[in-house]
Amino acid sequence: MSRAKKTFSRYAASAAVRSLIEEAELTPKPGLVDKHNNGAHQDLTIDIMRKSAVSLKETFEGIAYISYGRSPSILLREEIGAIGRKGEQRMLETTGGVNTHKGAIWAIGLLVSAAAMGKGCYSIEEMVSLAGETARYPDQHCPITATNGKRVSEKYGASGARGEAQQGFPHIMNVSLPALEKSRAAGLPESSALLNTLLALIVHLNDTCILHRGGPEALGFAKKQAAAALEAGNLSYIQTLDEEFTKRNISPGGSADLLAATIFLDKMQPNRMDNHMLKELQYTQ
Repeated sequence: MSRAKKTFSRYAASAAVRSLIEEAELTPKPGLVDKHNNGAHQDLTIDIMRKSAVSLKETFEGIAYISYGRSPSILLREEIGAIGRKGEQRMLETTGGVNTHKGAIWAIGLLVSAAAMGKGCYSIEEMVSLAGETARYPDQHCPITATNGKRVSEKYGASGARGEAQQGFPHIMNVSLPALEKSRAAGLPESSALLNTLLALIVHLNDTCILHRGGPEALGFAKKQAAAALEAGNLSYIQTLDEEFTKRNISPGGSADLLAATIFLDKMQPNRMDNHMLKELQYTQ
């Protein structure tokens, strides 16, 4: 059991970090940091995003290890919450105080925990269900702070990252995964499939990062333009969209977090996991 826990925890953490890096490196993206530019962000670069992702490996490994073979509970929620808060601190130390992946720590951390509960054998549906169940438990040790996401959620009635998780990630199940599968089935290159997935999320998600920066007007503009980009289906349109989003200070960070979470779930499906990893788990269980 101990060897299996360690093996799986390392694998899940590596998959989580790779998912964050793949999301960051996807290019071009509207208003977001990518390999071409920093989007609507003055304080971020692709190098900072990569370093931030790598700094979270220990966090995700700890969450996986402590969740392995367990079930959702208040105790587990509090334990992974404590690990996540330490991870946030490490992230901020790495980035010089810039919040790069706080939302992703929450979302992917819960999904890492759920994947570990199933020891790598659960379907995506099972993973998101368990993650949602875990998210709905209270964490008495979580500090009560007025975050941007919380203020925006209260002001505009958007569910935000917390609500998305507690509802069992409906935008992943109903928007991003179907969009990814549809694009792959159409034979599109993986980068194009992921861009379509991101655009679909922007169209459907009431992204609190956009609301925080520009309110409902910016959100409406982003949704309309992302829908037009999906319809146009060409790279040059997305580059134009990137310029527009950047000019208007629009950054769909919530959509980006859900894209990274979608990439992670895709990697953690039993039929897509590394064969060496599966053999190792079978050997040790």
